[in-house]
Amino acid sequence: MQEIIIATFVVGVVGLLIGAALVAAGKKFYVEADEREAAVRASLPGNNCGGCGYAGCDAVAAAIVNGEAEITVCPVCSSQAVEEIGAIMGVDAGETLRRVALVKCAGTCDKTSPKCSYTGIRDCRAAVLSGLSLWECDYGCLGFGSCVEACAFDAIRVKDGVAFADPEKCTGCGRCAAVCPKQLIELVPADQKLAVRCSNRDRGPEVKKVCSAGCLGCRICEKQCEHGAILVENNLARIDGALCTGCGTCMEKCPVHVISGI
Repeated sequence: MQEIIIATFVVGVVGLLIGAALVAAGKKFYVEADEREAAVRASLPGNNCGGCGYAGCDAVAAAIVNGEAEITVCPVCSSQAVEEIGAIMGVDAGETLRRVALVKCAGTCDKTSPKCSYTGIRDCRAAVLSGLSLWECDYGCLGFGSCVEACAFDAIRVKDGVAFADPEKCTGCGRCAAVCPKQLIELVPADQKLAVRCSNRDRGPEVKKVCSAGCLGCRICEKQCEHGAILVENNLARIDGALCTGCGTCMEKCPVHVISGI
């Protein structure tokens, strides 16, 4: 009986010592939580989409509070949310620019043709790793939907062999652009009116051989634009959304109709 009492006493003393050590360590290493972090986190959308480049909304909230990220770092945040975060951090939110995904390819199944039959994993990245050239146009969308799988907002779909992004649903997180092995997806201002849906940088005659909807680099659009919003570089036209007024002249004059509204 005496041995039991002694053992119980020893265990109790050890427990008290460990408890005291934990309390002391807790006080010594205590890090005071910044209330702003919780407030910023509450203003974030909570999608944890990773579009900001951080592991999730908790991580980006900590980065904002610690001064490691701008208050506009979240591409999904609305203007109101950015203003709320700016008020919490005591900085001017300024004007936020919403961006949406644009797939720079119009080569649907009726515009180009398959070069071979692919029977592997139905994933764009896997198809590229196979080393096969699947379509006549080497620059075009593969249509297997890696971007669709990556989108957490149901904003992108594959139709007739080409991915299309819905600007109404798109939050501009950029996950689709990150997974596209062809780098066909670009984030553009949501208020941009027109865009060139092509990425083929070959010369016009070569483009015509592989796709009837490819940019020919003919410069007709560039010459027709009165606002200097279109520039042809490396045989490919590109529209500057900041200068484009959406008049539609370039779209009407384009011989292959590769320019369209966003």
